[in-house]
Amino acid sequence: MFGNLLKKKETCDDKMDDTCKELMLKINKMNLTEMRSYINNKIKDLEPSTEGLNLLLERLTKVESTSKKSYINSDDMDSKKKKAFDLVLSVMGNKKINIQSIELMQIFLEVYEEIIKDYDKEHKDIYSSRFNDAISNGVAMIEVVSNMTNKLHVLS
Repeated sequence: MFGNLLKKKETCDDKMDDTCKELMLKINKMNLTEMRSYINNKIKDLEPSTEGLNLLLERLTKVESTSKKSYINSDDMDSKKKKAFDLVLSVMGNKKINIQSIELMQIFLEVYEEIIKDYDKEHKDIYSSRFNDAISNGVAMIEVVSNMTNKLHVLS
């Protein structure tokens, strides 16, 4: 069922052409508000793409090996945490996600597990279950796309 989707996808790291390097530089310079604008296709001359969404998730999940710091820390303001959580949910709701996006989402949950639990407990939110629902919905969407692709291959 996922045969076509499980093939290794080309990522920016694999091809590293000029447009991909430019996209990587732009995403690395974005703050959370600009990232949200990118996902919602509100940045002129920069359309959201699968590679861009994955680069964005990679940026949020990356933990520096030397300082062990991540994009979100437990001592950050609650508004930054909420914006980051909502941003990840927006990415997972985007139609351009792929299996790599879901894998990055699972890494996000592993990296920020304690921060998510603390935030939910303190603010009586339910981000942990919303993240799990987002992963389930993403898998379902990829399955639908896969089925449609298979039907198109059979018809042609």
